[in-house]
Amino acid sequence: MTKRALVTGGAGLIGSHVTDFLVRNGWQVRVLDNLEPNTHRRGKPSWINPKAEFVQGDLRDRQTITVALDKIDVVFHQAAYGGYMPEISKYVHVNSLGTAQLLEVIREKNLPIKKIIVASSQAVYSEGAGNCPKHGLVFPTVRPVEQLQKGDWEVHCPICGEITKSAPTPENAPVGGETVYGLTKVDQEKLVLLWGKQVGIPTVALRYSCTYGPRQSIFNPYTGVIAIFCTRLLNNLPPVLYEDGQQTRDFSFVEDIAGANLLACDTDNLDGLAVNVGSSEGTPIRKVAEILSQLLNIDIQPETRGEFRPGEMRHLTSDTKLIRADGYKPKVRLEEGIQRYIDWIKAQSDIRDYFTEAEQILKSKGIVHRVKGKNA
Repeated sequence: MTKRALVTGGAGLIGSHVTDFLVRNGWQVRVLDNLEPNTHRRGKPSWINPKAEFVQGDLRDRQTITVALDKIDVVFHQAAYGGYMPEISKYVHVNSLGTAQLLEVIREKNLPIKKIIVASSQAVYSEGAGNCPKHGLVFPTVRPVEQLQKGDWEVHCPICGEITKSAPTPENAPVGGETVYGLTKVDQEKLVLLWGKQVGIPTVALRYSCTYGPRQSIFNPYTGVIAIFCTRLLNNLPPVLYEDGQQTRDFSFVEDIAGANLLACDTDNLDGLAVNVGSSEGTPIRKVAEILSQLLNIDIQPETRGEFRPGEMRHLTSDTKLIRADGYKPKVRLEEGIQRYIDWIKAQSDIRDYFTEAEQILKSKGIVHRVKGKNA
């Protein structure tokens, strides 16, 4: 019997690859996407799988989501408003309310949904785990703005104040979200997991690390550091590094993330859990800029301006022992993945720099700050 899936946000980076994997595995797939202009400035993208049913609609519209759920077995809930954009109410409305309404419709109409997998994020963590020379593994709180204003980028032990060394962050680390986006991702995963336990439907929240790869929007200047750096370099502009550029992230190729979704669907070992998905390797942001420069053969040094974003974590490497125990194994190394992204973006037309204008908005809205004493 053919299995039927709804992929919300199925025109986006991760959702479109999840759709491809499902179609390849014999699923009947319906894609729901509102084609958010920040991400899809040219409308419906050409990469939407032709074997999937495409529905353009907004997750916040009750009738739209009701129709989209018709005759569906599994929901892959990828839709979200993301990045460092300044609209607080839109984050809450799309991510938190939209998810709540999705669950509400399923329960009220007693729909025969067999499983829901929701896209969460490493942004739910306040700060990555650290090793203190005196106290071992600790979970520091977010670095205070007052500290960052002094140009002190280090993560200090919450007990003694010593500088910590980054350690893999396990799922039992404190969550709270220190950005509006992170806060709504906490909402999404907690709503889905709590609801699943109440109604008896298996649910899984996958906490993605920094996902990149072909189809990452070249239009959205607020999210996706690899995409932003790449479009800057292709326009002969320097990548802009916040802090000192030595902050690290766990980068995962989009096809590995899509594969994790199918794994979470096929196993019941992760049901009811929030699960890290990543490469388990931390890469400095400055190193990412260097790799891009080398692979593009564009020798432009990145800029550091003494700027920072409050609430942004310094280091985060995902501890992925839980999902690896179920067979997850990332296949694409960072350099290979970046090369594949470059091959894709070079095939796109009219690659512009959207970051320059956007960064002025971020500064005017208080999302980007500058170290005290640093000139603009």
